[in-house]
Amino acid sequence: MRGKPEETKRRILTAASKLFYAKGVRAVGVDLIAAEAEVTKRTLYHHFDCKDTLVAAYLEAQNEPVLAALIKSITRVSGSITDQIEGLFLTFGKQAESSRWHGCPFARAVSELREFENDAISSIAAKHKRSFEEWLSCHLSSNEVDEPELVARQLMILVDGAITQLLIHRDPSYAKAAACAAVALIRGRVT
Repeated sequence: MRGKPEETKRRILTAASKLFYAKGVRAVGVDLIAAEAEVTKRTLYHHFDCKDTLVAAYLEAQNEPVLAALIKSITRVSGSITDQIEGLFLTFGKQAESSRWHGCPFARAVSELREFENDAISSIAAKHKRSFEEWLSCHLSSNEVDEPELVARQLMILVDGAITQLLIHRDPSYAKAAACAAVALIRGRVT
């Protein structure tokens, strides 16, 4: 299948994104990505010089949509800051009921590639996590939560812990338990 170079590159990235999220970055080889994108390996390597570059592009492409989805799961809930944060965790619980949900693509990629000490991948993941933590801190501050930076960091720990437990157990009660912990944490800090 021929096309303009930017269309071909987008098709490769789309195929890689779908496969990496569904199967994991280590489980997916370039042969499979090339076949899914309907390109040759040579064409794939023309656009992405190695698999690590493709993994980095995949994570960069996930940053804004994942961040927007996280923010939306909070801001779409009307009510208090505790209601909004509870909504975030309940969203995770609903997502975990789908067999197509595989958790956080950033945490998964870092954990899969940790033994290779891939600094680029870790840096992209850290940037994403930091962006959400900073947004949380600002949102908490605007809702008059004391020590918003600390509370945002504590919420990040609860978020990643809830996602991990949901991946392991596929039981929404873990999301509810994390929501209860988050609500208790915030209630103690609202001025």
